[in-house]
Amino acid sequence: MAEIVILLTIKKIGSALASGAADQASAQFAKYGTRLIELQGSMGRVARELRVIHDVLCQMDIRNQNNQVYEGWLEEVRKVAHVMEDMVDEYLYLVGGKHDIGCCFYMKKGFRKPRSLLSLKRIAFKVKEIEKDLTHLSETKKRWVCMINNEDTSSSSYIVKRSQDLANISRSLDEEDLVGVDKNREKLEQWLADGDLEHSVIALLGMGGLGKTALAANVYRKERAKFQCHAWVSISQTYSREDVFRHIIKELFKDKVSALFNAAAMDITSLEETLKGYLEQKKYLIILDDVWTPEAFDDLCRVLIHNDKGSKLIITTREGNVAALASRGHVLTLEALPEDKAWDLFCKKAFPRDINHECPAQLNPLCGEIVSKCKGLPLVIVLVGGLLREKTIEEWRRINVQLSWELINNSRFDHIRNVLHLSYIYLPTQLKSCFLYCSLFPEDYIFKRKQLVRLWTAEGFSEERGESTLEEVAEGYLKELIDRNLLQLFKRNSFGRMKKFRMHDILRELALDLCQKDCFGVTYEDKYGESLQMDGRRLVLHKLQRDIQQPISSIHRFRTVITLDDSMPSFTLLPLLCNKSRYMAVLELSGLPIKKIPDAIGDLFNLRHLGLRNSEVKMLPKTVEKLSNLLTLDLHGCDIQELPSGIVKLKKLRHLFVENFFYVDRREIQCCTAQDESIRHLGELRQLRSLRLWNVKGIYCGRISESLIRMQYLSYLDVNACDENEVLLLNVLNPDLQKLCLTGRLAEGALDESPIFQAFGGQNLCSLALSWSHLREDPLPSLSRLSNLTRLQFTRAYNGQQLAFLTGWFPKLKILSLRDLTNLSRLEIQQGATASLEKLALVNLNSMTEVPPGIEFLTPLRFLGFLEITGDFLMLLRQCSAIQGTQWQYSLRD
Repeated sequence: MAEIVILLTIKKIGSALASGAADQASAQFAKYGTRLIELQGSMGRVARELRVIHDVLCQMDIRNQNNQVYEGWLEEVRKVAHVMEDMVDEYLYLVGGKHDIGCCFYMKKGFRKPRSLLSLKRIAFKVKEIEKDLTHLSETKKRWVCMINNEDTSSSSYIVKRSQDLANISRSLDEEDLVGVDKNREKLEQWLADGDLEHSVIALLGMGGLGKTALAANVYRKERAKFQCHAWVSISQTYSREDVFRHIIKELFKDKVSALFNAAAMDITSLEETLKGYLEQKKYLIILDDVWTPEAFDDLCRVLIHNDKGSKLIITTREGNVAALASRGHVLTLEALPEDKAWDLFCKKAFPRDINHECPAQLNPLCGEIVSKCKGLPLVIVLVGGLLREKTIEEWRRINVQLSWELINNSRFDHIRNVLHLSYIYLPTQLKSCFLYCSLFPEDYIFKRKQLVRLWTAEGFSEERGESTLEEVAEGYLKELIDRNLLQLFKRNSFGRMKKFRMHDILRELALDLCQKDCFGVTYEDKYGESLQMDGRRLVLHKLQRDIQQPISSIHRFRTVITLDDSMPSFTLLPLLCNKSRYMAVLELSGLPIKKIPDAIGDLFNLRHLGLRNSEVKMLPKTVEKLSNLLTLDLHGCDIQELPSGIVKLKKLRHLFVENFFYVDRREIQCCTAQDESIRHLGELRQLRSLRLWNVKGIYCGRISESLIRMQYLSYLDVNACDENEVLLLNVLNPDLQKLCLTGRLAEGALDESPIFQAFGGQNLCSLALSWSHLREDPLPSLSRLSNLTRLQFTRAYNGQQLAFLTGWFPKLKILSLRDLTNLSRLEIQQGATASLEKLALVNLNSMTEVPPGIEFLTPLRFLGFLEITGDFLMLLRQCSAIQGTQWQYSLRD
């Protein structure tokens, strides 16, 4: 949507006019103060105009999707915003560096003028033109674009009506349309009939189109007679409390004409009192369908009396934070239908006249492909199945190959589009950007949290909020999209944080259509003779069997290029991108056979993310020091032996990856690339969040500690000694550190004396891995102060014979791994120790002759592994009563 680029432009203008940037500009262009003041004034006026346009656009809705006049006007606004974004980037570059200051050149008429002044004049001229363009667009809108503003057809009224229409369709679905819901229906009916007199709230949670309303309506029709009174009301995001309360009264007082007449004239206070008074002595069942916010839930539930008569309130919602308001254990999360149930539902709709709804043999392969494309979404399955009812095999083939097009363009699928668009329309603008961005990646693509957060940050989607970092804000966006069921959580890490997730394919199709219409971004695959003559600010290349040879007319507009296929034989487009794509912000080329980076890379003054992971690059050009806005430099897996010394000039760099191997077992000391020169300049990179150092000598530790003190945002630290005799001693306090890995000998008393292991220093430490530490004293008493640890790993870390986990220690620990502790003969776990432990791995503990006493106390345990053990120890395990009935695994040393 146009509001996305408008918001990004407004944020950039804000940065340009912020006190720091403005002061720097004033000092730098002191001789041209009047011109500078005029330029900054113009920028401020453009920002104010764009802010108004942005706020207006946020009030528009799906009625305008096919309004050609409105869309044409919007396209012009988008173009102006794009130009303004370019000009602000030019301005920030001009005042933020000294690249051209003092440089002179000759004009045709012989005048000598500073290049920077000419740039300032050009920017000022363009911004003035943009001001005029926005004024003209505002006048055009008043003359030609019909802005709907009367009460009956207002945006809010339209959305209320649309939401209610969709709810009515879902409520009226036939019984046969409910397939694969038996368990959920049984659970819901059980909760309604549980006999508990305490008032309870039940939530049905899931993305749009999963059948929440249909399931609730089915159960409501069957169970409502068991309650003294009942009501159903659909809630929109623009609901009116008065309307909702009047609707509930209308349902409760169906046979009382006088009560209904009185309610029509009541104010909000009288409506609330009437409802409270009526429900006080009743066992009621009320459905609030499609609740969007916790505030709406709280707003409406004030009148729903908790009267200890067994009353029930059911809410359906797409929002996880709304479902969290349900009674404990009363959230029913709906999932996509499994393949067999999806097939059954599809066949019921496609072959209604067949008694058994069997698919004809000749249609079987097509039926399977179409059902697979519906991705288990009941709403899509029902509508697609109905579309194919009594169609010829040729029509089946046509629908199959163009189903994505049909979903976007066929009027029969308006219902699907409206259901899913409602989730999108009311997203805050920054979340719209993040959501559309995900659609540029392929179907079933598995996103990684850290990777996507870095990309969103580089794109400028996230903004600092209070003391939260850009990455923390972006991670909050990710969580919100998952809570809104617009992204699907796929995997969590050991800390419980989101790790991997994906996008539902149907949602992706709709989002991708919005991306292309609004020039947000485009995708490209080397198939069907597809042309790359596309308009868009972002280009994501999916599958390319050969290098891109054709010219790209819009290359100068690109701000993002991402390649996802590492099988390309070459990528000759890189020099062209460096020379033509002046405003490039994200260049992600991981896995490509790139050997040389052009010197022109330094001219991409706006570049914030450069990804060359697993490429064949051996050296970076010195010009990278000019990339003053770079946030992420990913060289992991490249064969780079030395970084340019000028890299320390990249003051904004937050993520630097330079490892040249892929797997770290830590059972042997690894040697790699840390150099004395690198260590000397390490402290200049003060924005780093993650740092891994290899081949560290003990004499480096003092200098490393001094550098770490400057890295106030560091959350992940991994330090590896050059050999097992080098002593690591890091006397540093990093209270934000979350993950710490140390491979190498630790100094005597380090666990008690180093601030990094103290309770006040390691208060946020969640993960600790110690390898080759050669500790002689039991480390657990010292480490037990780290009460927030969720993961603890020892590999050749302790030379003693006994370890004891005492009651109350490590209350949040979920994963414990003990490897290669050659002298350890006894491990004791007291009752109440490691009370949250889910995974315990004991690996190659060849001196242990008994099963650890107390292991039976680890009731949350989901994985218990005895690995690399002897046959004698296996016999001991099979005879041990403490682990009988527990799912444990083993592997023999042989």
